[in-house]
This record gives sequence, C-alpha cells and structure tokens, in this order.
Amino acid sequence: MSRRNCWICKMCRDASKRLPSNLTSEEVLQWAQSFEKLMATKYGPVVYAAYLKMEHSDENIKFWMACETYKKTASRWSRTSRAKKLYKIYIQPQSPREINIDSSTRETIIRNIQEPTQTCFEEAQKIVYMHMERDSYPRFLKSEMYQALLKTSRPNSNS
Repeated sequence: MSRRNCWICKMCRDASKRLPSNLTSEEVLQWAQSFEKLMATKYGPVVYAAYLKMEHSDENIKFWMACETYKKTASRWSRTSRAKKLYKIYIQPQSPREINIDSSTRETIIRNIQEPTQTCFEEAQKIVYMHMERDSYPRFLKSEMYQALLKTSRPNSNS
C-alpha cells in the first residue's frame, strides 16, 4: 500500500474527501482513550496500520494481525504451514519484516514451531503489542493523519 494509493492518506491530504460512512467522530475520539480501544474498533487497526506504513514501521502491526489470524487456525497442517511462514517473514534474523524481540523469545518460538500450537507466537505478540503501545501509538495521536481524522469524521448518527 503506497502513500499514493492509500484511501486514508488521500483523505488526510484532502479533507473534502469522503470518509467511510461508518467512521464516526466517537470512534476516532475513542482511539485516544487507550491503545486497547484503538485496536478493538472496526477502523482503528486499519488506520493505525496506514500510519505505521507511512512511518516505515508497519512490521509490528502486520505481525500482530497475522498472529490474530494464526490463532484462529484450526487445522494442524495449516497451522504448521502458517507458523513456518510467520517465522520466515517476522522472526528469522535478517528476515524481510523482522520484528524486535529478545533472543530468548526467538529461541522459544524456534522450539515451539516444531509442533506449533495456537499460542506459540503469544509472547512475541505481547512484546510487539507493548512496542506499539509505548512507542508508535503516542506519535500516532499527535500525527497529522489522526488530527485530520478528528476534524473530518462525522458525529454518530444515533446521537
């Protein structure tokens, strides 16, 4: 997703662009209450991912979202395949989207993916969530993107 093609980025450049009709000012305001609330809303993770992409640091949100999908994988064969893919993309040293985790967590994952369970990436996911919450989330709230969304989002129609 390039900045040129991202609907959120286009909207932020031109406030007259139409936002999704479901995105309310209440939802946008809720994002500032906590990182947990941002991640629990419909558009929050999508907007946050677009912001991180613009900051060239979207590997954490992509890993976190991939883990959420991975945890729902019921088939053992699919779980094994996805675990290897997650490792290759995010965990393996020098991988294309290597996340910042400590070596003991990395070693645990290497052991766990031999017989992957739905929780084998849980510790790494917690670390990544903490990095996003402490580092990039405060910058997101101060960003031009978030400020533009505050100005252009619509009041809740139920009000």
